[in-house]
Amino acid sequence: MSVARRRPDNERRPPVTSTRKTALVAGIFYLITFVSIPTLGLYSSVKGKDFIISSGADTGALWGCFLEVIVALAGIGTAVTLFPVVRRQNEGMALGFVASRTLEAAMIFTGVASLLSLVTLHQDLGTATGANAASLITIGASHVATYNWAFTLGQSLMPGINALLLGTLLYRSGLVPRVLPVIGLIGAPLHITAVVLTMFGVIDRIGSVALIAALPIAVWEFSLGVYLVVKGFKPCPITDAMLEDTTPPAHRDVLA
Repeated sequence: MSVARRRPDNERRPPVTSTRKTALVAGIFYLITFVSIPTLGLYSSVKGKDFIISSGADTGALWGCFLEVIVALAGIGTAVTLFPVVRRQNEGMALGFVASRTLEAAMIFTGVASLLSLVTLHQDLGTATGANAASLITIGASHVATYNWAFTLGQSLMPGINALLLGTLLYRSGLVPRVLPVIGLIGAPLHITAVVLTMFGVIDRIGSVALIAALPIAVWEFSLGVYLVVKGFKPCPITDAMLEDTTPPAHRDVLA
């Protein structure tokens, strides 16, 4: 009578899968993109009409710019991290998601550069008076306007485009519960419409209508980040294929 050989523990227990690590990193990047929320208060002084010729502190603006740089890089991180997974569903759409996230980051950097230029002028020319003060106020307003429109095109418009692309990929693949991408797919057209209305002056850029239209996108991105961190990807044909590609032969019988 033969006795079956017991496999060592390291053969019977497959390692943490690469898909779980990918989901965790992507989820963390998504949550990091919310660190710029305090900029709503940090930029209150720098956007003032007379900031460029005032003696007010600019530390808050510098911290706000720093947080937005982190957001821009984290946004690219979400796309780069998810690309190897979602490209198995549709490579063209996945590449479009990377491109839209990169464009969003570029617009964020444009806005940050504009405010940093304003801060530099404030530090160097903050004591100007008379005619020089009037011209500087105009220059300062120009920098603020550049930031506002970069924000509208970057952090307002592009998240709607991102939601359409990634939401479609995740809905079709089943990588996450479909209720999550549905939130993004419903919110994206509303948000994009609000941005277009803002561009034509129909609604206020920071009015209640624009804020309500942006809420579903915020819920979609935050809930996706939390789900990826806590749960990871749902089992589906994509995760099965990736697991098959990365699992050593010794563990395949165990997984089966």
